[in-house]
Amino acid sequence: MPYFRRTDATTFEPTAQVGGAWNTAEQHVAPTFGLLAHLVEADRVARGRHDLAVTRLSYDIWGPYPLSTMTTAVRVLRPGRGVELVEAETWCGGRRSVTLRAWLAAGGDTSDLAAGAPASVPGPQDVPAWDPTTDWPGGFVASIEVRRDLVEPGRGVVWVRTDVPLLDDEDVSPLARTAGLLDVANGMSVRADPRRVAFPNLDLAAHLHRQPDGGWLGLDTSVTFGAGGAGLTAAVLHDVSGAFGSLAQSLVVRRMP
Repeated sequence: MPYFRRTDATTFEPTAQVGGAWNTAEQHVAPTFGLLAHLVEADRVARGRHDLAVTRLSYDIWGPYPLSTMTTAVRVLRPGRGVELVEAETWCGGRRSVTLRAWLAAGGDTSDLAAGAPASVPGPQDVPAWDPTTDWPGGFVASIEVRRDLVEPGRGVVWVRTDVPLLDDEDVSPLARTAGLLDVANGMSVRADPRRVAFPNLDLAAHLHRQPDGGWLGLDTSVTFGAGGAGLTAAVLHDVSGAFGSLAQSLVVRRMP
């Protein structure tokens, strides 16, 4: 069973695999992130812009949304020969749910200049398996395989992958598969017990210095809670070949009643 089934050119039906972690009757945002990245890349191909690659994915989450039909749209905000800004959005339950703004840039051979990537972390084969359902409910969390080395609360190295397809009968790029896992950064190296403290993220921004391979996603993560109710999750992104980018998520931190 995939995360989504396409019902027409612009609408998608979530399956039980998308069930949320904070509320199992709502969608986990991670698969939506993957779906929007896929739609940006599909639009790029349809427009014949094979020369462009995504270098930034910036998502804003407008609020929780139910396990019901998603309506989507894609538009080019800033066309260009070498750089484009593309926006993709979803609506669900009569409300806008997630907006993605993606920068795309033309590639080039800079192999002689490549340098400065963060050091590699222990690979998935060197990190113990961990069951994320010990901290989180929901269909999405149950669908992922996780390996975790938690150094201390809020600090750890996590590897995650899934064998669940994003869509039935539709080719999905390594980038879109990876984008569909990025949001787990905030939940796999928790600083506080999510049964006692809520710390949902409002957004996610990922910056890439190369394209990921689409298999295991590594997250070298730090979670910070401030004294005024805000927090930040930051992670260096890895695949088995090494670092390929970084992400940040803005958090709202609240004690449970």
